[in-house]
Amino acid sequence: MKLERLISIIFKLLNNEILSASSLADEFQVSPRTIYRDIEAICAAGIPVVSYQGTNGGFGIIKGYKFDKSLMGSYDILNLITVLSSLSNIFKDKEIEHTIDRLKLLDTNSNNKSLLVDLESHRTEPNSLMNLRKAIHKKKVIHFNYVSNKNEFTSREVEPIHLHYKFRNWYIYGYCRERQNYREFRLSRMMDVTLTQEKFLQNHEIKDEAFYSNRNLVGFEDVVIWVSPNSLAEVLDQFQNSSKTINDDGSMTITISVYQPLQAGWLKSILLSFGSGAKIVKPMELQSILIDEAKKIIKVYEDI
Repeated sequence: MKLERLISIIFKLLNNEILSASSLADEFQVSPRTIYRDIEAICAAGIPVVSYQGTNGGFGIIKGYKFDKSLMGSYDILNLITVLSSLSNIFKDKEIEHTIDRLKLLDTNSNNKSLLVDLESHRTEPNSLMNLRKAIHKKKVIHFNYVSNKNEFTSREVEPIHLHYKFRNWYIYGYCRERQNYREFRLSRMMDVTLTQEKFLQNHEIKDEAFYSNRNLVGFEDVVIWVSPNSLAEVLDQFQNSSKTINDDGSMTITISVYQPLQAGWLKSILLSFGSGAKIVKPMELQSILIDEAKKIIKVYEDI
């Protein structure tokens, strides 16, 4: 849109000494003639843009022009830049890059970074995220094969609504045509993702914060785990949000709240990955489940 382009050009000029019409035209994918008209509009709005002639010529903001930086504190701006930069690295999004350019203008302490954020995940292919985001923006139906929690293969057609990053994984939320209801899908379990040419017209609901949260505690149960001194780092990496007690022998006892722990396959997988470094204290039924699973693992290797 023209207004967004004008705002982006203003902030780019404020962040750079001189920018040529051709470089601006390439970036915004318009003609140089359009850029010249944009510059005229910016000047008419009272922004003092000046033209520089020569080989390295172009447009710039007159020296000494002051911009109001009082809307946000430098600490707030720097944190926003950090988070947006991580998103920009994933999605290669020009709009995010333009937003970062605007924020950098307001940041007076850009070298004083106290926060670093990396949202990239080895579990997710970056191109998948970009394609899904494109489908959301263009309201295109997506088709993919999916592996459910029960390890069942299904084929899905979904009208995507938004991406969500939680628990170190990316998810997509949308209207599943097969289930005729809203569903959330974990990207690591999606295969053969295809953006169809079909455009959906329905304005879908956005799930509220309650959908994400664990406010409804019905079905949650405390799981108590003993952790050996040699496995503390590994276990804490998985269960940061836990109640912790350090024992006299250097071991640790942690307590986590889990929804239906006896049916939580993800919990069983994580606990088995600790080997002998962790032991379930309660519930006792979970001990039996892990013992049975360990026996199955041993049986797999009996013929070796």
